[in-house]
Amino acid sequence: MNWKHLCAVAGGGVVAAVATAWAVGASAGEGLWPVANDLRSRRIVDLTHAFDVGTPRWKGFPAMKRRVLYTYARDGFFAEEFAHVGQYGTHVDPPGHFHKGKRMVDAIAPREMILPLVVVDMHERATKDPDCELTMADMKAWEQRHGPVPAGAFVALRTDWSKRWPHQNQMLNKDATGVAHYPGWGLETIKYLCERRRITAIGHETTDTDRGLSTSKGEYPCETYLLGQDRYQIELLTGLDQVPAVDAMAIVTWPKPKHGSGFPARVLAILP
Repeated sequence: MNWKHLCAVAGGGVVAAVATAWAVGASAGEGLWPVANDLRSRRIVDLTHAFDVGTPRWKGFPAMKRRVLYTYARDGFFAEEFAHVGQYGTHVDPPGHFHKGKRMVDAIAPREMILPLVVVDMHERATKDPDCELTMADMKAWEQRHGPVPAGAFVALRTDWSKRWPHQNQMLNKDATGVAHYPGWGLETIKYLCERRRITAIGHETTDTDRGLSTSKGEYPCETYLLGQDRYQIELLTGLDQVPAVDAMAIVTWPKPKHGSGFPARVLAILP
């Protein structure tokens, strides 16, 4: 990992500290061990839900199945079999999830998994209006307070929707007619972040990029656009209420199934 390049791209407190540790370690012939020690000394927030049978998921996916194959008493060790769709629990959606021929999870480079973390807070509005979306006016107001979103960033949308976990009905929040009511991204905002700010990825707490009013009609304009721009996303995040708007770092990773269309992910925030 080229830490000098990361610092130039990201800026911010944690990354600056990494740069200092890198410089000290390099001069002492210690490589990156001081960087690891520095990062471990900081507060780390797990942005990942633990998942199980019955975990909230997109309306079209079945529940996970799991069964015990080996037991301590009978076999001397414990092992289970898990069967679930790729998009289960906190998970990654690669570009190829929506677009034939684009990258799948195994083709996303490791350098795209260590990122400046930006958190845009919309939770108060989402509490009052579950049909709200993040508009360009919201994004501009955020940048006036915190500065431009850095290139290469992971931008997470905080709605506190994760507090409804693990209840499927509360996550989908359907009315009597079957229409879902949950917040999402605005298409103009997604376009701005991809084209002008050149982010690497986004994340959110809901089951979808688009708000429930759109997905209930089978419409996914924000997700279609984002993945079509060769970006990836993480769905069903949690813990964003513990992360500052700027200066944190995201570590985003997942298993590497060949040509995988998605997979449960582990997302960590390292705080400044």
